[in-house]
Amino acid sequence: MASVQPRLPERVATARSLARGCWSAFLDYETPKVIVVRNRRLGVVYRAVQLLILLYFVWYVFIVQKSYQDSETGPESSIITKVKGITVSEHKVWDVEEYVKPPEGGSVFSIITRIEVTPSQTLGTCPESMKIHNSTCHSDDDCVAGELDMLGSGLRTGRCVPYYHGDSKTCEVSAWCPVEDGSSVSQFLGKMAPNFTILIKNSIHYPKFKFSKGNIASQKNDYLKHCTFDQDSDPYCPIFRLGFIVEQAGENFTELAHKGGVIGVIINWDCDLDLSESECNPKYSFRRLDPKHAAASSGYNFRFAKYYKINGTTTTRTLIKAYGIRIDVIVHGQAGKFSLIPTIINLATALTSIGVGSFLCDWILLTFMNKNKVYSHKKFDKMVDTFNQHIRERLPVPEPSQQDFLPTNPKGLAQL
Repeated sequence: MASVQPRLPERVATARSLARGCWSAFLDYETPKVIVVRNRRLGVVYRAVQLLILLYFVWYVFIVQKSYQDSETGPESSIITKVKGITVSEHKVWDVEEYVKPPEGGSVFSIITRIEVTPSQTLGTCPESMKIHNSTCHSDDDCVAGELDMLGSGLRTGRCVPYYHGDSKTCEVSAWCPVEDGSSVSQFLGKMAPNFTILIKNSIHYPKFKFSKGNIASQKNDYLKHCTFDQDSDPYCPIFRLGFIVEQAGENFTELAHKGGVIGVIINWDCDLDLSESECNPKYSFRRLDPKHAAASSGYNFRFAKYYKINGTTTTRTLIKAYGIRIDVIVHGQAGKFSLIPTIINLATALTSIGVGSFLCDWILLTFMNKNKVYSHKKFDKMVDTFNQHIRERLPVPEPSQQDFLPTNPKGLAQL
């Protein structure tokens, strides 16, 4: 007697059918549906969008931006400066040691072009400057003894005394006397200053590419003694006349020398390392950095003092308010070299972006064309879901037939 196999539970059969369906779907190959729409205007739009995207990537991304290169910005840089020249004022001859501050030769330095000197100051008591707020007075009652104004010259004694000149009175202070505007003398040093020469020695290094270069040509030892900078004929002679720097920055030298100002010397190292080393050259530009039209803070000045000793004790000093041209040397740069990774990334981006044309034309077809409903039926097929229907009704799942994969609206392409 033949044995009867036990019937599988209904839930197990359903699960097995579902598993077979999922496994079959996982192994199936899917491909997008292609519909050819014979519309000349739409075809022109599609090809024009593709052409614009292609031109953008070829011309701007790859040629202008050089996105096929690996890049490095902000090179390691060293700067050494040296000023030479002499000038005269109304009272003396000035050399480099006196008019260049600080003397170390760094990337930021000042060239003094005008000074206001307050000579022979000694520690004592004297009238406060009238430029200080609430310094004027009529009697001792207007001055508070021991009061200290952070913007003033010293500690108030509580007395009201005559000013250095005129009929006015100010509060007396204990300070270096006389105060600055009491007996200062102005001297102009800018007469010969336009002919001062400035050597700017710059070396840069790009560690990612192990590339180094300097802005001085490797020539004879006395080369720098006989050359001055010229962008066309002598780009590797970094010796600049001060007058040339100010002129290139678009400033009037006499006005700048009287009020002071800050000039930036910008050195730009943009290097394409796919080319030879000789193609990597520094480019110089010059511009004023401080706000010259701001009335509250125009110009540039600073103070320093020279002290004098008698018998080993400091007794007097000379206070100097110096106006000058401050030079800031700033180095920028970017280096690039061919690399496979950014090239692949940008090529993939370009190929993907070409698909924007298809998206745009689909949107036009589905939104603005007269027969957009016909195109919609052709583009989006509504399939009969017989598999899930049998699962819900707990019926045996039949093998899918060719009829199940036909669209519900079988209109021909000729309507497009």
